[in-house]
Amino acid sequence: MAVKALIQVLDGSHKDTKYEVLFNPNSYTIDHGNKYAWHTIPGLSLPLTQFITGETPSLSMELFFDCSAAGADADIRTETTKFANLLSVDSELHAPPTCKFVWGSLQFKGIIEKISQRFTMFSSKGNPIRATLNVTFKAVASVQEQFQGIPRHSPDRTKQKTLRQGDQLWMLAAEEYEDPKHWRAIADANNIDNPRLVTAGRSVVVPRLE
Repeated sequence: MAVKALIQVLDGSHKDTKYEVLFNPNSYTIDHGNKYAWHTIPGLSLPLTQFITGETPSLSMELFFDCSAAGADADIRTETTKFANLLSVDSELHAPPTCKFVWGSLQFKGIIEKISQRFTMFSSKGNPIRATLNVTFKAVASVQEQFQGIPRHSPDRTKQKTLRQGDQLWMLAAEEYEDPKHWRAIADANNIDNPRLVTAGRSVVVPRLE
């Protein structure tokens, strides 16, 4: 027997409640992305790329519901409403609850951003007996969880670097701070009045950014 996918409520007044889907999805999509900024530097043919932040991963799928074998009095909204209600504000949280979609090895923690219900078959009494739900989750994580996954490197401590042929302070700032605009911090730390006159082989201090 195939394992059924389910949505589990993780917090709020309905914590630990599990909603099992009637039919497992045929597929699902997980989207990832990043945001970047581009800085124009005089003398360069292409702008420098600066990483800004990661975009929130999302999980989307189509869930199928059918109760056509249950007779004319059946109404598939009895099932679909359980899922749609996960968009409602919880009385304890003052916000919709955090959920987890579980199916086999997939465990996606997040909030349900959107549910679109489409009813495609009706009984002789006009009740919807077949429906498709398009569900989109957005991942959530605490601040502590996010910072635990970030490698801390150059901006957190003072370093010493030897300039190579062709190196400029803005290039060093881009390498160490991921932002060429911080070249002034390196210049000030090394008493450099004219950053264009630095020479290869010179040792410079790369200060810790406050």
